[in-house]
Amino acid sequence: MSLSTQNYKGTRDFYPDEMRLRKWMFSKWREVMESFGYEEYDGPILESLDLFTAKTSEEIVNDQSFNFTDRGGRRVIMRPEMTPTVSRMVAKKRQELGYPLRLYSIPNCFRYERQQRGRLREFWQLNADIFGVEGVQAEFEMMLLINKLMESFGATEDMYEIRINSRMFLDKRIAEAGVKTSLPEITRLIDAFEKLEADIFTQKLKDQVEDAEKLYSFLTNDGGTAEGDELINKAKKAGVKNIRFVPTIARGFEYYTDIVFEVFDKNPDNNRSMFGGGRYDGLVGEFGVDPVPTVGFGMGDVTFQNFLETNDLIDDLKTETDLYLIPIGEVESETQAIAQDLRTKGLNVAVDLSGKKLDKQIKTAEKKGINNVVFVGEEEVKSSKYKLKNLNTGKEVVASLDEISKIISTT
Repeated sequence: MSLSTQNYKGTRDFYPDEMRLRKWMFSKWREVMESFGYEEYDGPILESLDLFTAKTSEEIVNDQSFNFTDRGGRRVIMRPEMTPTVSRMVAKKRQELGYPLRLYSIPNCFRYERQQRGRLREFWQLNADIFGVEGVQAEFEMMLLINKLMESFGATEDMYEIRINSRMFLDKRIAEAGVKTSLPEITRLIDAFEKLEADIFTQKLKDQVEDAEKLYSFLTNDGGTAEGDELINKAKKAGVKNIRFVPTIARGFEYYTDIVFEVFDKNPDNNRSMFGGGRYDGLVGEFGVDPVPTVGFGMGDVTFQNFLETNDLIDDLKTETDLYLIPIGEVESETQAIAQDLRTKGLNVAVDLSGKKLDKQIKTAEKKGINNVVFVGEEEVKSSKYKLKNLNTGKEVVASLDEISKIISTT
């Protein structure tokens, strides 16, 4: 019986073309994060289950996580998100770190959920967090950072919108309406406001609060809070115009303490929340140290790639290989030496080792998307002059290795 070539449901194989796109996205993420002074970190994929049951949403821990008991009897989880891990890491070295502390990561995360557009069981996520700033200046910096991230991919303000709310204010309004079930359960319902029909939402709301009409009225009113208005005014003055207060932005995680935000794709073909975050001042303090005020967000690679594809923002990404050397005859060793020489000149060079006929070797270069090939035969080795052919244009030139290097470097 043959083994299946199918990858595990909800995961992806990254062939060179897919990996090229991932590298391109991640390199832009890193470039923008570091331009704001954020430093990259990482943590373990496996964490104690207790770390996530304490503050992450029950739905994620109970229904959507990969967790198990290891051979030592410890309950372990494959990280579904990064916020508990970075909070643990900051608490571990709280006195040694300089504040404001700006950290970012692009971790591999796992959630056991139904596969659908924008959601897989394995994904990567850009996480950005600023520790040690109590005021709205931290949220303001996040708005500038998000705006710069979107701009770096060519997104314009009409393509997306930043929506903010206050969890502190929302929780107060929920309490005033009379809680029948639990605050986290009601918050998760409100977080799904835009996904549900109005009559279905109101019926569910009646099941969970005493005064559903009063709470619904608040949720459909665009009035903001003092902190929210201050943040919006600062952002708009700095050029971030596509931002507004939306009372139904709740975020499902239980650790959020005040301002929360989500970034929405406005394209009708992909009209959905792409990513979000908010303030979580108490999470570091859960580890037995003094709390550290914190604001952060997480941007998943799957939903963000959907945004880029829907809005036609992905660059024409080409292979990283500049030249493909094709040996003609018994010149394999000489060809490898030529490749080494060209690499010292800054080019990425691959050598065909198949020994196939010339046309087959050219077809291999075409399959790989390598536009430039160099033919290496005995006469070329003797003369130190080689034929360089551009497979796109069909143009051929005979040149030295130095000349070939200059031609490739300037095209």
